Amino acid sequence: MRLSLATRGGMAAPIARRLPPQVLDTDRLPDDAVRELRRLVAAASADPGGAHPAPPARDAMTYTITVDDGPRSATLVSSDTSMSPAFAALLDHVQRHLG
Repeated sequence: MRLSLATRGGMAAPIARRLPPQVLDTDRLPDDAVRELRRLVAAASADPGGAHPAPPARDAMTYTITVDDGPRSATLVSSDTSMSPAFAALLDHVQRHLG
């Protein structure tokens, strides 16, 4: 499984616009971390909490997590103003493993 995280907006919006997504390849993670990522992806995908974006907020960040798992691909998008708890947990886990 491979996850990529793209961030946009915030105070550094002009700089962030030029940065490529960060990529997390689960082949380099322990099995328990991969199982947890799979659980978090499933929870965030099933939670409609962030499905309806809130109005734009000044300096709010938007996060796009793309999950490539063999032939399946999913893209999850949320922002600081509309993030569900499930998406927040996934984002936190991904960011910790990206370093």
